[in-house]
Amino acid sequence: MLDRAAATLIKPVIDRLATLLAAAGMGANQMTLLAFGIGIGAAALVAAGYFLSAAAAILLSRLCDGLDGAIARRTRSTDAGGFLDIALDFVFYAAIPLAFALVDPQRNALAAALLLAAFCGTMSSFLAFAVIAAKRGMDNLAWPDKSFYFLGGLTEATETLVCFVAMCLWPQHFALIASVYAAMCAITTATRIWWGWRAFSAG
Repeated sequence: MLDRAAATLIKPVIDRLATLLAAAGMGANQMTLLAFGIGIGAAALVAAGYFLSAAAAILLSRLCDGLDGAIARRTRSTDAGGFLDIALDFVFYAAIPLAFALVDPQRNALAAALLLAAFCGTMSSFLAFAVIAAKRGMDNLAWPDKSFYFLGGLTEATETLVCFVAMCLWPQHFALIASVYAAMCAITTATRIWWGWRAFSAG
């Protein structure tokens, strides 16, 4: 829901950094792997109980994730790079709730499982729509620079980032934050399925 506003806000910074990094020889796939490595490092910090350090690592990871596409547009954008980006993003998103379950299984495991199940809904509806949209040759006018057409929703990357940082700032309330966010993800999944069904039934 907030991705377009967030992207507009940080675009000048992303563009400047991407130009500098591309000129220095940094490739888009290298940045994707760096973002993923930092993100998995953040999950490890959560599992070890270093929550503030994990929050900083999550923010840095997502900054790098925003840079890979911008670098690709300045060098060479490929389908392989787009695939790598989204696949590793989803692994990262799953790693953070899992890490909270590991650090305190008794208090966090059930809520983490609920959130991971909700993520399955948002991710599957996201990718299912992209597959059929690509088959039909649909263009994403809202995000023309993206590798594929996807549906937005109540919970997108920006909301997930805010959720993860909140979990790190108030780890004692992880179960509540995760449960509320899982409910929001369920709404996203339902609206994507409804919208996708309508869009594809019309054809």
